[in-house]
Amino acid sequence: MTPHRALEQLFETAVGRQTIALLYGGAPGTHHSARERYTRLTDDFQRHFGEGKVELFSTPGRVELGGNHSDHNQGKILAASIHLDTIAAASATAENGIVMYSSGYEHAFQVCLDELEPKESERGTTTGLIRGIASRFQELGYATGGFQASVTSDVLPGSGLSSSASIEVLIGTVLNILYNEGSIPPEVLASIGQYAENTYFADAGSPVVEKIEYVPDEDGLHFLVVHTGGSHADLTEEYAAIPREMKAVARHLGHDVCRDLDDRSFEFHLPALRAAVGDRAVLRAFHFLSEQARVPRQVQALHQHDTDGFLKLVNASGNSSCRWLQNCFARGEVHEQGILVALALSEQFIGSGGRGACRVHGGGFAGTILTILPGETAGEYVRLMEHVFGTGCVTVLALRGTGTIALSPQYFFHN
Repeated sequence: MTPHRALEQLFETAVGRQTIALLYGGAPGTHHSARERYTRLTDDFQRHFGEGKVELFSTPGRVELGGNHSDHNQGKILAASIHLDTIAAASATAENGIVMYSSGYEHAFQVCLDELEPKESERGTTTGLIRGIASRFQELGYATGGFQASVTSDVLPGSGLSSSASIEVLIGTVLNILYNEGSIPPEVLASIGQYAENTYFADAGSPVVEKIEYVPDEDGLHFLVVHTGGSHADLTEEYAAIPREMKAVARHLGHDVCRDLDDRSFEFHLPALRAAVGDRAVLRAFHFLSEQARVPRQVQALHQHDTDGFLKLVNASGNSSCRWLQNCFARGEVHEQGILVALALSEQFIGSGGRGACRVHGGGFAGTILTILPGETAGEYVRLMEHVFGTGCVTVLALRGTGTIALSPQYFFHN
């Protein structure tokens, strides 16, 4: 359908308005601001590609609630989709290539589907992600084809909200809808994106996904991400050391990843492990194993609407990350420990009110923390954080009940 018709169906029909409320919440002004954003997107598409048939897409960012730094060892993670998302206007073309414009970038990202071998010069780039995703589609026997798209995102990079994963799953969703009739499950799209980012340049297997029905508004909770400042520059080795050290523990015990470790065997071999891989690697394996036991308990607490139990487990996850994983500040850095300052303030604030949770969020070392608070205390908390870390340092998140979605009538509520 034309861009004008796509907008009309999304914003002027009952099912379309219901979809917008599902994605972005029902607060006053939400519908209007969403319409303005999608209008700018379709205007951008028309500026680059002219009039023509177009499909609209939305892929959310995510907030991590449990399983910090477990994914690279095939561990369990508890995450929630959020209202911040990456959106696209896209259309299929007869050309055997992908052309994608992204807001903030002057030139298009272009990939020929006849040339899908990895290019070292594209490592870590959007072009490399597109090429890797298309390559993986073909390897798995899924259909690919050319498309042109305009993309924009409000998932903040460097915030631990999975901005790169949002882009990856969006690209896969476009190929899924345009060329595979929407038949590829979301968990497969996620694994394809992970492959393109981490492996295209061995396969992590097939993830098992369980969807948890949880509405935080019913518990009166607000989810907030605090941006503590600090730079991620020169932290590549800090991030890389975590999976490397965990896998060193696993290999010493005859496995590839920590997912296959047995708690008793791990503890029995601790003397030899400490000598072979060092105490930090051992502590990081302790963290992995504790998170793997904790995530199912978090899920159970949500199923049972045990909010206080869930909050205690979030705090425990944060304590494990800080003490055992050791990703709350960079090694040897004594002058810049914003995450620990934010956690100290948050723990004192929660202690004075008696309810809530906080923990390092995302990769750690620098960046963000996650805080969960009752709605009546959230405003005071935001003022405290802004006093220390600056105006606008807090992002209030709304959790959304659907993952990646094509915003056409036949695909509404498809996720």
